[in-house]
Amino acid sequence: MDSNHQSNYKLSKTEKKFLRKQIKARHTLLRHEGIETVSYATQSLIVANGGLGNRVSRNQLLPVLEKCGLVDALLMPPNKPYSFVRYKTVEESKKAYDTLNGKEIVDDLGQKIILYLNFVEKAQWKELGLQALPPGLMVIEEIISSEDEKMLLESVNWTEDTDNHNFQKSLKHRRVKHFGYEFRYENNHVDKDKPLPGGLPDICDSILEKWLKEGFIKHKPDQLTVNQYEPGHGIPAHVDTHSAFEDEIVSLSLGAEIVMDFKHPGGVTVPIMLPCRSLLVMTGESRYLWTHGITPRKFDTVQASRGHKSGIITGDVEDLTLSKRGIRTSFTFRKVRQTPCNCTR
Repeated sequence: MDSNHQSNYKLSKTEKKFLRKQIKARHTLLRHEGIETVSYATQSLIVANGGLGNRVSRNQLLPVLEKCGLVDALLMPPNKPYSFVRYKTVEESKKAYDTLNGKEIVDDLGQKIILYLNFVEKAQWKELGLQALPPGLMVIEEIISSEDEKMLLESVNWTEDTDNHNFQKSLKHRRVKHFGYEFRYENNHVDKDKPLPGGLPDICDSILEKWLKEGFIKHKPDQLTVNQYEPGHGIPAHVDTHSAFEDEIVSLSLGAEIVMDFKHPGGVTVPIMLPCRSLLVMTGESRYLWTHGITPRKFDTVQASRGHKSGIITGDVEDLTLSKRGIRTSFTFRKVRQTPCNCTR
């Protein structure tokens, strides 16, 4: 609806409802985000409900906006329920305001979302500086072939443990299976004197030997934990137990990509993309000081231009979009510590 003509005729019931919603969106942005809208037309608009935090991806929103004119920039801040759009001209921006206000779109889960647009002076967002990987962290892409991935996934029989009460009860948010040694979640430890029969799956031996030869790992693991995550599931931030395992922790991502968050005690969080068939190696500071975890959600915020490449998810709001999660299985290899650790944890 054109704000210049609102006073020229009596508003209908639907128009009154829409106007209330638009004003509410404007007040919410100011109160919670400190974003001030303006009553006059500019080149820039804020699109309430049209954000990554509302499961609206760049690929969904941009074509809708482009129907009203040439989009100069689309800024989509991570985890926010709004975005900023800047058109080449004020006329195009006004057309979007009149045409798209109250427009209904469908998000990536098939749910309906109504957009509310308001003018702002500038389409801008304070971006975080480029972060570095936590010290001691390494990600190697395409560490195995798709054939090896298939064989590894098939080596885990999830059905044979359905009657094991402890197996089902240990972790409700993901399926877990241990090889070599069982990790006891009740005391965060392993009994090094009670190895599991059968050891690691046979296919792992040649893969681990290859990683050793190529220098990706320094020690051959003797314990494997397999976790399977459904979309929407995750794992709380944690540091792998010091007393149970040696320094090197390696995790192989299979089936689907994921974004893992690394958090420093000082408050810095570094989100890192782990592509399918990539190997994550944690040693030193990244192993002992930083926590790592996976936020339970069905979509990850990722770099639009990088595709499925590994690395830090930056705060470049002109290059962020959503990636729908799939079923991910992680093979986490560790070496059981045979002597007490020399730390306090």
